[in-house]
Amino acid sequence: MDKILECVPNFSEGRDLEKVEKIVDCFRGKKGVKLLDYSSDEDHNRSVVTVIGEPEALRDAVVESVVKAVELIDLTKHKGQHPRMGAVDVIPFIPIRNTTIKEADDIANQVAKIASEKCGQPFILYEKSATAPNRENLAKIRKGEFEGMAEKMNSPEWQSDYGPKTVHPTGGVTAIGARMPLVAYNIKLDTDRLEIADKIAKQIRHLSGGFRYCKAMGVELKDRGIVEVSMNLTDYSKTAIYRAFETVKMECKRYGVNVLGSEIIGLVPMQALIDCSEYYLGLENFSMEQVLESRL
Repeated sequence: MDKILECVPNFSEGRDLEKVEKIVDCFRGKKGVKLLDYSSDEDHNRSVVTVIGEPEALRDAVVESVVKAVELIDLTKHKGQHPRMGAVDVIPFIPIRNTTIKEADDIANQVAKIASEKCGQPFILYEKSATAPNRENLAKIRKGEFEGMAEKMNSPEWQSDYGPKTVHPTGGVTAIGARMPLVAYNIKLDTDRLEIADKIAKQIRHLSGGFRYCKAMGVELKDRGIVEVSMNLTDYSKTAIYRAFETVKMECKRYGVNVLGSEIIGLVPMQALIDCSEYYLGLENFSMEQVLESRL
């Protein structure tokens, strides 16, 4: 593949794995498309797929997955810890090789137009594709979730860019757009008190005065009896993984809780991990060229 875009669609199903597999099948065996990773979370009731491909081939596979997800997922019956407004909640396109944000934006618009016509799913453009400043931040678009979106979309400032001007009765509404790579990062705490995770998330997220490139919320993991601070680091070069981790550890002390561990969801740029190695190991003058696998 000469020109490569990445797409990381989030689907509001993480418990019925048969449905998840049917959706993921839309990315398998397609010329010009490569499925890199997918994972499902029962607590969040959400699945995240990471796929790359040539722009047009990737576009067609994503459209197919949207049609399949809207067919299979009924948000009127969906419950989970992660906020959601659509069966396909969000579809970001990211330039990877020989592509630009402009090309990612073009493909996002094409997917929204085609998919909305095929299945009547409304789409709102976000991030670099947003048609107004209030639509750039996904959290602002999603506020009110599926249950509140019908009323919200009555306002001209929140009407869809493609498709019907109100929510799909079972599929909700989807955010779609171009963005730069982000790191989905969760830090688990040794407590079951969700209010503590919420308070720590408020301290570190940009919306509340925290790190400029951090979105965060508290999430309850009922099956483990703990909570986590769930984050999206939208520019890891400016809000590093290690900086978020150390800040959460520091904030935990005021509540008498500890960090149990952390996890990265999906794929992560190598440089983000090298930055952590440099910080914790005190490495000097280290570069990507010293990573053995980068020479293969």
